[in-house]
Amino acid sequence: MKPKLLTTLKGYTPTLFGADVIAGVTVAMVAIPLSIAIAIASGAAPAVGLVTAIVAGFLISLLGGSRVQIGGPTGAFIVVVFGVIAAHGYDGLVLATLMAGVILLAAGLLRAGNLIAYVPEAVINGFTIGIAIIIGTSQLKDFFGLTTGKVPADFIEKIPVLWGARASFNWSAFGIGIAAVAMILILRRLFPKLPGLIVAVAVASLAVAALGLPVDTIASRYGELPRYLPVPGLPEISVGRLQELLPSALVIAFLAGIESLLSAMVADRMIGGNHRPNAEILAQGWANIASSLFGGLPATGAIARTATNVRAGGKTPVAGVVHAATILLVMLVAAPLAGFMAMPALAGLLLVTAWNMSEPHKWAGYWSAPVSDRILLLLTLSLTVLADLTVAIGTGVMLGLALRLRDSRAKEEDWHTPDA
Repeated sequence: MKPKLLTTLKGYTPTLFGADVIAGVTVAMVAIPLSIAIAIASGAAPAVGLVTAIVAGFLISLLGGSRVQIGGPTGAFIVVVFGVIAAHGYDGLVLATLMAGVILLAAGLLRAGNLIAYVPEAVINGFTIGIAIIIGTSQLKDFFGLTTGKVPADFIEKIPVLWGARASFNWSAFGIGIAAVAMILILRRLFPKLPGLIVAVAVASLAVAALGLPVDTIASRYGELPRYLPVPGLPEISVGRLQELLPSALVIAFLAGIESLLSAMVADRMIGGNHRPNAEILAQGWANIASSLFGGLPATGAIARTATNVRAGGKTPVAGVVHAATILLVMLVAAPLAGFMAMPALAGLLLVTAWNMSEPHKWAGYWSAPVSDRILLLLTLSLTVLADLTVAIGTGVMLGLALRLRDSRAKEEDWHTPDA
């Protein structure tokens, strides 16, 4: 469970440091608008996303089991975070995140990182697509510039509210959102090493300011972002609140563990390396505890940012440390500039993120899978969107394990002891 940083620092050279610095700064430019957008979509203040990326991102790289993992707030948490805030307030989310961190520490010490192999892939794919659908619909209000009251968190209740506000459609907001999406896609194809997310959001937001368009920005809706990290402190803790928030904490811990290990596995394939799963789980535990103490969001390894780090030339966990330090520097020096970010541009960014999360290039493969896998995927997807993430994960995992047990017994019955 030794952190990968200690291993990679042996024989560390100025050349490696230069590559890590370039990669770290590049990833930070991607993480800044994404962290802000995720915080807003989760029902939290924009600055909370940056705080999470700084504090959790630093610890995940410092203590983690992957050479190139980048941590911070991710889209997968939007659904559960929004629900916890709506039901228990932001202080409830902070306590749930703290509890999740402790659960992850226990899981790491018990070497539970190896158990990811037992979670059915169809369950992971189903709730990932379900989360992508929920994230996408949550951004329609800002993308189309609709004027509504508070939009319900429940998917079934949300759609009629959005449809009822169609008369307030804002062509300026829609144009900015479409322009941001187009720039993200074009820059990603033509200049893959360029931090296209922040370039697209910056250009779209500059157009809003220069043309005086009637479009919401972060500053107009939330005020100016702070230039400092908050003072760490503990949330209100009581036995009753611990019992009340335990289900949410378990879901946060499960998501953080699964997503971080999946991201580390993707990184391994990209660099030809091997991560240390239990060290990674321990790092997620410490990162979520620290994030909660600073009033941040749940955090985990981020697949998109990790891939960006690899493509930008990151070689060791130092790149992740530089990424966190760069975001902190931007927050200290240039936080007011983030107030000019246009809400439709951020909505477009998250729509692209949701689409990528769903991995449409794999849909044909899902449909050609065995019938039991297809049913499991569709059931998990449906429960994620229409019911509750906790129910979806619990039902999917239990059913998936039951199917695996059935298949293993069938294989045993087909096997016969050969004649001597």
